[in-house]
Amino acid sequence: MQAAGITAWIPEESLMDAVTAVSGSGPAYAFLLAEAMQAAGEAQGLAPDTARTLVLQTILGAARMLSESGEPAAVLRQRVTSPGGTTQAAIESFEAGGFRQLVDQAIAAATRRGRELAGGG
Repeated sequence: MQAAGITAWIPEESLMDAVTAVSGSGPAYAFLLAEAMQAAGEAQGLAPDTARTLVLQTILGAARMLSESGEPAAVLRQRVTSPGGTTQAAIESFEAGGFRQLVDQAIAAATRRGRELAGGG
């Protein structure tokens, strides 16, 4: 399997619904974030094509950093978040809005749905 790309060993088949919830459905989550970022950029006055390019390059660059650096996402996030800066203001807004809890609920919902579709309740 490694010849096809990076693999991860899942020790129990019962975890496959969680794998699907995180990775199988994950591209849609990234696309939703990109969609929301583009719309927000447009709401701030950016032209649609400019907003799309900025979002695309930002997500691509962040994914490369995450993939190539070997650092945990939390470390990378902290490195690009200047105290009292614009990024900190945005992160605080995400956190105040329950971002982490929302992601947790979404992954749990997708995992449950996977089990239902498999006939496991």
